Amino acid sequence: MLFENYGQFTGSLKEPEKAKAVLIGVPMDFTASFRPGSRAAPQHLRQVSYGLEEYSPVLNRELAEVEFYDAGDISLPLGNVGEALRRIEEVAVDCFAAGKFPFFIGGEHLITYPIIRAAVKFFPGLQVIHLDAHADLRDEYLGEKLSHATVMRRVKEIMTVTLYQAGIRSGTREEMEYARRHTVLFPEVSLEAAKEIISRIGDAPVYLTVDIDVLDPAFAPGTGTPEPGGCTVKELFAALYAFRELNIIGMDLVEVLPAVDPTERTGLLAAKIVRECLLAYVR
Repeated sequence: MLFENYGQFTGSLKEPEKAKAVLIGVPMDFTASFRPGSRAAPQHLRQVSYGLEEYSPVLNRELAEVEFYDAGDISLPLGNVGEALRRIEEVAVDCFAAGKFPFFIGGEHLITYPIIRAAVKFFPGLQVIHLDAHADLRDEYLGEKLSHATVMRRVKEIMTVTLYQAGIRSGTREEMEYARRHTVLFPEVSLEAAKEIISRIGDAPVYLTVDIDVLDPAFAPGTGTPEPGGCTVKELFAALYAFRELNIIGMDLVEVLPAVDPTERTGLLAAKIVRECLLAYVR
């Protein structure tokens, strides 16, 4: 699989052989419907990551202890959604087969679907935690079955997956009715919600997907479809730290859109999420 290299995230190993985790950029925003541009996020997060320390006072760990490798961005054919999803799934399969912890940086949220398709081949009983402002449960959007607005509906159709959704505050009536029937829905991201999710999942394998717009746009304005009324940074990190109790086998962070945030605070926050989750979940 062809990767494009735009530098590396701070703390990355120079060679992949010893890596326990792999950071993978997915520069895809082909189905973006409001603001395109999230394809630039992986490169942007690498650049701003050097403004962060490699040590986390909360977790008392530093990136050198994780041993992760930034593989670069998957080379994707512009506009060809089907082939792009095939390549993403192929990369995910390779990571899981090698026993690595993959951390994907989008890009739009549709990238999660092929990753889950790969994960269920290796992890029976996989559970998915979805932190987002939007339900993403439409059956189709603008006539398309494969879209950032339909991704969790497609994930839920993978029958082995139990889907936990938190932070959801936007969706159609039909999406909300579907969620109440077919997912475990929490309207807010909080420590209490995280504890309830943990109690339900137990020791089952978990894939975590985080859309940056789960945060209130006051904290993360650089995203494609900002939705007022979201969680605070502290609330999000409290939940992410609590999830250390779970058996998380991989994750993604999506929908950062650098071009609409000249302050770069969204990118810096996203880079910190990457750092903290690597330190928290990679054993």
